[in-house]
Amino acid sequence: MNEASSNAADIAAYYDLGLERDRLASGTGALEFARTQVLLERYLPSPPAVVADVGGGPGRYAMWLAKRGYRVHLIDPVPLHVKQARAAAAGSAGPALASAEVGDARAVRLPNESVDAVLLLGPLYHLPERAARVQALAEARRLCRPGGLVVAAAISRFASTLDGLRASYLEDPAFEAVAATDRRDGRHRNPTGDPAYFTTAYFHRPEELAVECAEAQLAHVATLPVEGPGWLLGDLQERLADEPRRAVLLAALAAIEGESSLLGVSAHLLAIARRD
Repeated sequence: MNEASSNAADIAAYYDLGLERDRLASGTGALEFARTQVLLERYLPSPPAVVADVGGGPGRYAMWLAKRGYRVHLIDPVPLHVKQARAAAAGSAGPALASAEVGDARAVRLPNESVDAVLLLGPLYHLPERAARVQALAEARRLCRPGGLVVAAAISRFASTLDGLRASYLEDPAFEAVAATDRRDGRHRNPTGDPAYFTTAYFHRPEELAVECAEAQLAHVATLPVEGPGWLLGDLQERLADEPRRAVLLAALAAIEGESSLLGVSAHLLAIARRD
């Protein structure tokens, strides 16, 4: 098995565990979801715009957008995720998804210039080679109408080190070695089989996203932190559950999101780009 096939097998095995369905419901995942919603509300065109949610997983963002009146096509490489997204849509009293299909971010089965926005809230994580990431961004450009929006998520180069401090993973020498490799070249590998240590991925430096967008002939608008430093709070779950404290947290993160010196502290980054 070559490296690309091995990577794909590792990633598929991780997501077949089914952990993604509930990941955004609590803790750091809930903060990621809340902040991503804030940023999408800011940049997405108004409904009923057409959105391709490429790498949309079990459909948490797709269903939220559909309920807001968007026409959403979900594409994901993991059959379990597509099955879960279809089940969520079938069980919803609100608007259904326009479609939910298994597919690859580098070759999406939608026509040229057929959508108003493309979300890539995962594909760039799992394409270790830069050429493949640029290919996924270029495919998003192909799907967009002129002036269309591309929103691409990335994991920060320093996420494993900071998570290792937050959750004490760095006390495990195996994880410390993983984090050291991540800092050096961004290529995250998990040799332990422990799903808490994630799966094969690429961790970006913030400045790389603008360069990759440019290579895909997209006009880079901004690279923004998702969680900022908020994901490192020891009482994060309690803050999110208390509405006044949640509001204070989200306001503080919004207030410092333009400070480029803090970008790498965020677990996730969002690149905002447009097709000219």
